[in-house]
Amino acid sequence: MKKFNIRKVLDGLTAVSSSSSATAQPGTRENDVIQETLQSEHFQLCKTVRHGFPHQPSSMAFDPVQKILAVGTQSGALRLFGRAGVECYCQHESGAAVIQLQFLINEGALVSALADDSIHLWNLRQKLPAILHSLKFNRERITYCHLPFQSKWLYIGTERGNIHIVNVESFTLSGYVIMWNKAIELSTKTHPGPVVHISDNPMDEGKKSHVWYGVVWFMLWCGSCCAVLQAIHSVAWHHEGKQFVCSHSDGTLTTWNVRAPAKPAQTITPHGKQPKDGKKPEPCKPILKVEYKTTRAGDPFMVLSGGLSYDTVGRRACLTVMHGKSTAVLEMDYPIVDFLTLCETPYPNDFQEPYAVVVLLEKDLVVIDLGQIGYPIFENPYPLTIHESPVTCCEYFADCPAELIPALYSVGSRQKRQGYSKKEWPISGGNWGQGTQSYPEIIITGHADGSIKFWDASALMLQVLYKLKTAKVFERARGKEEKPSTDIVEEDPFAIQTLSWCPESRMLCVAGVSAHVIIYRFSKQEVTTEVLLEVRMQCELSDVDSPDPGGDQTPTLPTPGASSSPQENEAPTHPSTGSNSTDGPRDNIPCLQVRSSPLKQSPGYQVELVIQLVWVSGEPPQQITSLAVNSSYGLVVFGNSSGLAVVDYLQKTLLLNMGTTELYSPSDPYPRQPRSPRKARQPSAFLLLLNPFHFTFLIPLILSFCPTWPTHSCHADAKDNSFSRSRSSSVTSIDRESREAISSFHFCESFPRKTENLLSPSLLVGTTQGSVLVVALSLPPSGDQRLQQPVSISSCGTLVRLKGGVLTMALLDATGALLPPPYEPWYDPNASDEEKEKSRRRRPASPPSSQEGQDSQYAVVCSEKQAKVVALPSQADIYKHNITESSFVLRADVVQMAGASCIACFCANGHIMTLSLPSLRPLLDVNYLPLTDMRIARTFCFSNLGQALYLTSPTEIQRITYSQETCDNLQEMLSELFTPVETPEAPNRGFFKGLFGGGAQSLDREDLFGEMAAGKASRSLAQHIPGPGGMEGMKGAASGVVGELARARIALDERGQKLGELEERTAAMMASADSFSKHAHDMMLKYKDKKWYQL
Repeated sequence: MKKFNIRKVLDGLTAVSSSSSATAQPGTRENDVIQETLQSEHFQLCKTVRHGFPHQPSSMAFDPVQKILAVGTQSGALRLFGRAGVECYCQHESGAAVIQLQFLINEGALVSALADDSIHLWNLRQKLPAILHSLKFNRERITYCHLPFQSKWLYIGTERGNIHIVNVESFTLSGYVIMWNKAIELSTKTHPGPVVHISDNPMDEGKKSHVWYGVVWFMLWCGSCCAVLQAIHSVAWHHEGKQFVCSHSDGTLTTWNVRAPAKPAQTITPHGKQPKDGKKPEPCKPILKVEYKTTRAGDPFMVLSGGLSYDTVGRRACLTVMHGKSTAVLEMDYPIVDFLTLCETPYPNDFQEPYAVVVLLEKDLVVIDLGQIGYPIFENPYPLTIHESPVTCCEYFADCPAELIPALYSVGSRQKRQGYSKKEWPISGGNWGQGTQSYPEIIITGHADGSIKFWDASALMLQVLYKLKTAKVFERARGKEEKPSTDIVEEDPFAIQTLSWCPESRMLCVAGVSAHVIIYRFSKQEVTTEVLLEVRMQCELSDVDSPDPGGDQTPTLPTPGASSSPQENEAPTHPSTGSNSTDGPRDNIPCLQVRSSPLKQSPGYQVELVIQLVWVSGEPPQQITSLAVNSSYGLVVFGNSSGLAVVDYLQKTLLLNMGTTELYSPSDPYPRQPRSPRKARQPSAFLLLLNPFHFTFLIPLILSFCPTWPTHSCHADAKDNSFSRSRSSSVTSIDRESREAISSFHFCESFPRKTENLLSPSLLVGTTQGSVLVVALSLPPSGDQRLQQPVSISSCGTLVRLKGGVLTMALLDATGALLPPPYEPWYDPNASDEEKEKSRRRRPASPPSSQEGQDSQYAVVCSEKQAKVVALPSQADIYKHNITESSFVLRADVVQMAGASCIACFCANGHIMTLSLPSLRPLLDVNYLPLTDMRIARTFCFSNLGQALYLTSPTEIQRITYSQETCDNLQEMLSELFTPVETPEAPNRGFFKGLFGGGAQSLDREDLFGEMAAGKASRSLAQHIPGPGGMEGMKGAASGVVGELARARIALDERGQKLGELEERTAAMMASADSFSKHAHDMMLKYKDKKWYQL
């Protein structure tokens, strides 16, 4: 029977539904020859991996045999970590906080206890862990769980002081319940409080459990001991089971002997001041947790958190390590959530031999080496520093040039800190996936402190490559009193607003929230910039009135040959901070001050140019909304709510500074009508829009650069160092809400005008009102002429108009293939001239001409509401598609996938959609994630080959894929958490104990808790919920040769282990029998010849 494919039916329906609105020009028959290869079966949406530090962690557990670490969060998330590159993310459906985690050691399973009084059993033997069983308690609140090593009975302590028993094999409640009123002495009438700790005596072989209550009691179950204590927070056993240590709320540690529980054998206050008169030390802060670990060769380790003196106000959280007579106090950067001591053995009745301490902080994970002097930390291999400073923007680049990652790693490796432990990372479980993805992927994150991080995201992993600090370019205020009054943001003045990166040329352009732009080049050589020269570009008003508070100055095109700059080879005589007197408004001053001291620039990204917008008549500059850089043209363009500016970073010259309104041509079909409430002040300069080259710029800029650059790079007319400008009040009075801002740019080789048949450098400008404007660029020949002759720019008017703000633009050739922007191959700017010339060759553009009457390019434009495809050079609308009516698109990108191109969109209503090119046929529409946080809108981005990501929390990046091929291969690409490992051999318990007490412990618990003895638990007490990852799912996930071999190996290992134990016991019995026979024979020989009366 032929398989029915619903996706092909959907393809036909979407093609019919979109054909009526897509075809705008039925006469364009050349579009019919473009064969679209992308179909709906190429798309499927799913999550892949999550990177970063678990947001708001709440609990932690460690499997000492598998060497896997589990972290639970307050939002019900579960993160599992193994060796570098082995990570896994799971989520509880309820979203309740994870209060405790317990591994079934070396069993490939994990028990989680949640704040909604439910416990869950997770299966970790599959690449995507799933819940096997769940229990939901209805009448009691869960406070503590305890699962002894190699036991199937899980103890559940509750707020009422009762303890319930769960069989982890069937995940059912036992009928046996330890009631609080039957556990303590009958003479005690006070409720002991909630259960805060449950543990087995290490040497009692599971016959006796101990329960500690949070108020005043501890109890030995199956015993008859009770004692009055201070409020207890945690308990730790000595491995011999004769002593245990309790931590208390008054900052004390008490040591107790099991055989004399009436009073503590020792009481100490680790951080308390000892009075000279012999009185008790002053109380300290509570010791929240203590662990007591023994060693064979030396003194035991006692590790505790909290307990500091109350007079240490403002001191950071500390972890205390007590070893012998030494006490080390280790300060942490964030509050401590939990810590665990890693030991060589999983058996609690053996010498523990601790070697490391894992400390879970609120915003970090630290592992301390206990085996080296000074307790150094291990170098963390996980990408947990994403939130080191809050992420403000994010970009994703898939299928990058192969040499990029090694180049970034080589310069980033020099930035690594020193002083780490020399040992290997102790959390080393799991195996890497066997993925087929081999293309390089890079993620760039911009942060609030002005730093930029480059990440290697290949093969579903994440590793930091290089960190760039943009704040080094500016002077820093040493105190609040020195903080400049020109800041337009109260905090984080260096925060990254947006960035533009060219992977091929390695050019990087960054825009910050203080209205500054920095251009970087990549170099492998170190340079030192002696002085950063600040070049002021000042403007003068044509009238004395200041602009309206609600508006801004209108930038216009500068006159060629009269660009404003100071005299060549002369530093400005005015102060670098501009005029900021208290008598008048701030004017002509930047928000940040460029540093004047020598700047040492290490190999990597080095400053090429700094651009700053300045205050005008008391009005701060508007933040930059869009940015683009092109290495082939040597230009950078940026825009805001006032207009745009084009800067030639090769000549260090401002080429264009124009308001959005001036970009429109008088013959545009979509003219902008200037509005102004001040009718009496219509300036005569407005008539000069017919010839925009007569305008001088209005928004002042500051260009900061090195004096070693060529002196001819600035085209100046500096006769008297004075400058003139004109201002249009019809634009300055427009309200901020109605102002048309620049939203996107796209450099390309295209046809700027309808009448042209030759390709030329162009710039597409998108606005928030849906207009796409074309700017023609005329570049001089490469070489010395490029550095000497000016670049001319002309506005060509409107290309197309859409609903909503323009988000992205791209060009297709006549066959429908994506045309990337031209670029210049990377060369080291500090290398010799010969090496530069070898690599500085402009990338050839697409076909040089177009036959008259035929279109050879197609412009793709996507806005917040719709998408259009326009033929060039005829500028005819070919296809149009309304993406959404009730919502709006937050992010759109033209991406390549499966050898073709498409538009990928993310809407505010949570839908992720893809549209084919050029026909704009819907291929995918999935309701994935409704917009609940602006963080998602700010960081969501698509990339090539079906990849996308967003910041799902302040500390985590979620990667997703919309590629069917990636989804099909995801199981192979994911890492494995569980690997077959033999359980370490149990410690020697002695001959007679092993001979006569071998299986007593399991028999005792089974007789006590089993259904035959204890019966069934009440159904109203807890509800059993089968999980989605039951045995069927586990068998399906473990099918195949690898899964069968793994199971066979595990079975053989278990069988071999049992046979080994049986062989040891048999040998011991044979040795005992031989010894008994020898002693009996000696006895017979001794009394053989003696009479009865001689005995």
